[in-house]
Amino acid sequence: MPHSKGYRCKTRHVLKKKGERGLSRLMYPYKVGDRVVIDIDPSQHKGMPHRRYQGRVGIVEEVRRRSLVVAIKVGGKVKKPIVRLEHVRPFGVGG
Repeated sequence: MPHSKGYRCKTRHVLKKKGERGLSRLMYPYKVGDRVVIDIDPSQHKGMPHRRYQGRVGIVEEVRRRSLVVAIKVGGKVKKPIVRLEHVRPFGVGG
């Protein structure tokens, strides 16, 4: 059988549930210029960024209704994934 190379391949330990997540994560008032940490919630599939962004710190470029555009340096480039609020947390706040 050929090796699977799907979107979530090799994520058994990366995308493991890490305790309870409250509503305050979703209600946090993000502004342009805020620093955020990409912290993927594996139970929410919509708006999930790629696993290479897990744990990365980025700057909010644009605030949308249910999501954020986050600028992240990867190598020598700046990537701008669109991430839903379930998958980010403010930088400096535990969780």
